[in-house]
Amino acid sequence: MSEPGEAFRPLRTVSIRSLVILAVAGAMAPIALWTLGGARPLPALIASAVIVLAGILAYVLTPGDRAPPVAVAPPAPPSPPMPPDRGRAPPFAAILEHLADPVLLVAGGEPRDPNARRFVFANAAARDLLRLQRQEGPLTMAIRAPEVLAAVDDALLAAVTSQALYQSGGVQDRVWRVNVAPLEGLGEERLALLSLRDETEFRRSERTRADFLANASHELRTPLASLAGFIETLRGHAKDDAVARERFLAIMQIQADRMRRLIDDLMSLSRIELGEHIPPSGEVDVALAAIDVLDALGPMADERTVTLAPAFPALGEAVVTGDRDQILQVIQNLAENALKYSPNGGTVRVEVVIGLDSASAATPVSAGTTHLSLLTPDHVTDVRYVALRVRDEGPGIARGYLPRLTERFYRVEGQKSGEHAGTGLGLAIVKHIINRHRGGMTVESAEGRGSIFTVYVPMGVAAAAPT
Repeated sequence: MSEPGEAFRPLRTVSIRSLVILAVAGAMAPIALWTLGGARPLPALIASAVIVLAGILAYVLTPGDRAPPVAVAPPAPPSPPMPPDRGRAPPFAAILEHLADPVLLVAGGEPRDPNARRFVFANAAARDLLRLQRQEGPLTMAIRAPEVLAAVDDALLAAVTSQALYQSGGVQDRVWRVNVAPLEGLGEERLALLSLRDETEFRRSERTRADFLANASHELRTPLASLAGFIETLRGHAKDDAVARERFLAIMQIQADRMRRLIDDLMSLSRIELGEHIPPSGEVDVALAAIDVLDALGPMADERTVTLAPAFPALGEAVVTGDRDQILQVIQNLAENALKYSPNGGTVRVEVVIGLDSASAATPVSAGTTHLSLLTPDHVTDVRYVALRVRDEGPGIARGYLPRLTERFYRVEGQKSGEHAGTGLGLAIVKHIINRHRGGMTVESAEGRGSIFTVYVPMGVAAAAPT
């Protein structure tokens, strides 16, 4: 098999040196013919010319053995056009993709058109936080906060590093510190790196501390003033009055107990709010937790001659992803409220329902009452919930009071006093716990018809899986 291009070897070319050699040979040929062969001059010259021409033709037409074969390659196809810089991943894209903090690469576009700002790269954390379906698009599709967009313009147009605060949407209130830095030396297009740092815990800690001091100073002022007044009375004219002394001491005991409950609830609420943005990771059987709570409340129900009527699924079927202590606190707060406001001889029904979607869990179950959602979880498809419903036969709550039930220290008008008066923090604690568990909360009530409080949280992975 011959090598490709072998038939196209170049022919030998005639150099000046070769011509000189042939000319000398041609000139010597007639002399040799005259001397050795005795030929006449004219035939000798003709023979010499023929010999020279034959040598030249043989030298030229013979392929050059010393010249290497030269392959004739086919023409190379044209190179594909390079994609524009906007569509290519930035340097170190793989590193940015795995960062825990959300990161966006922003391009400038037309300076006078704010809508021309685009993000040309978004790492996994940014896509998850901002709910982006792709790594490129208009910046306003990802972030609409004016202060963040202004910081981006400062970085792109003025090459100034800027910062801003950004609060992400949804039920879980999270605060982010946004840092926007200009990038230079990466091409002609103006680019900036936008990164977000979660400051939710820091902000919550600051706000919780401030709220705790404000609430504690406000709510403790009344019992402290009452205690101070009774102490002054006992040290004065009632010092030797045994009957008055016993009565005042009993009132002081009640106020001291209220202060203790208030401080306990405030501390509990502060701890819950501080970690509200951190989802729980354990597993809790809501039915088993409800059984434990009702057993503990049995003496209180017997004292008030109130019947506790449970309706639970089989153990192991109502498992949720949650914090057991907090789930117990939710059930106890709701059941205690139902016992407090139920009349003697009434019934408190505690029901656990499994396998509901968010719409079914929030659907009212009692006709003729006002239904209000106090907390709605973020919409997530294919999530099943366990619902806990606590129904009492108390005086009910007027429509106008329902929206404020989960406010701190809020108590319905006409229900603020009594032997079992609470601190006004119970439903606020319930709401924040359920919010941490990514669940929802509703209330149904009408005056004279009692109340139904429903909370629902996502089922655990194993419990929600089809069998």
